[in-house]
Amino acid sequence: MFRFKQELRIPGPTPVPPQVLAKASSPMINHRGSVFKEKLPQILRRLQPLFGTTEQVYMVTGSGTAGMEMAVANLVSPGTPVLCLVGGFFGERWAKMCRAYGGEVHELSYPWDTAASPDQVREYLLSHPEIEVVFATHNESSTTVINDIQALAEARGSHQALLVVDAVSSLGGVPFAMDEWGVDVVVTASQKCLMAPPGLAFVCFSKRAREKARASSGSRYYFDLEIYDAYFQRQEPPYTPSVSLCFALDEALNILEAEGLERAFARHLLMRDMVRAGVRALGLEPLTEDKCASPTVTGVKLAHADAFRAEIREKYGVEFAGGQGPFAGKIFRIGHMGYATPLDMLTSLAVLEMSLDMPGAATSAAERVWKQAQ
Repeated sequence: MFRFKQELRIPGPTPVPPQVLAKASSPMINHRGSVFKEKLPQILRRLQPLFGTTEQVYMVTGSGTAGMEMAVANLVSPGTPVLCLVGGFFGERWAKMCRAYGGEVHELSYPWDTAASPDQVREYLLSHPEIEVVFATHNESSTTVINDIQALAEARGSHQALLVVDAVSSLGGVPFAMDEWGVDVVVTASQKCLMAPPGLAFVCFSKRAREKARASSGSRYYFDLEIYDAYFQRQEPPYTPSVSLCFALDEALNILEAEGLERAFARHLLMRDMVRAGVRALGLEPLTEDKCASPTVTGVKLAHADAFRAEIREKYGVEFAGGQGPFAGKIFRIGHMGYATPLDMLTSLAVLEMSLDMPGAATSAAERVWKQAQ
């Protein structure tokens, strides 16, 4: 079948608005010239409301993993005792990074289809006063679970541990209050809810985290926070940035600000609820319970899931993501983050109902959810 428009419904990279792509093709400028010196601080200040912070946001040229590694490189030295909350692929990534930097890694594992338990975190920290940093994932896109970061932060009580959070697949689509919740480091990236192409990561450190970074004896260079601080005081990046992606992100922030953060958050919740209602109307089961269901990606249980989504991709041009870890081949994932609307969810559900020979079942259920939200 002839197709001129791919429907990308994966949890990143996500579709990019045409005006954002157009901005990415703007003429190149000097990254140490006056125009970029003015533009970079503006972009970073505009990201602060998404983080829920008044602290400096740092830009790193690289993937979200680069932002994660910046956090680890500045806080984990050989022998540093850390606790990694592992309930998915990206929780595992925290643990692997910390080991790569010589950290003494403690893992608190929990089932991959549920959220981390604040009570278990509290108990673990009480029995391990030596822990210096806790690493958590806000939105575990591999399992389609959203973790309650505020509750996890409160679970520390008076414990010394810093809290570092991967918010790569949530920031901009889900509320986050770094300062209010007492989170010490937050990481995100350009290619998810921020509606820009991949290639930029953003990291924010609390004052307490910056103090620990200055005292860290671990080896680092590209991710050294002190180098970034020295250059950012001159309103410059320490190394050559992806200037074109900065142009793109600037335009994406225009779109997000015009919508308003509260409306953006509500849109993501609506799309989640539409998808879950549609999936259930087809007799399929979401991977997660409602109480921990991600607002940005939904997992659906299905035998032979990879063959099913491959057939949909070939027949209809709609791209769903596969499962990871223990869910490989057992689920498919529907992304609904960033540049996506309720109408896009109806398209995604329509190809499911056609593939299952149940025309109208999923879309009708989703439309009812949408109607009730109006």
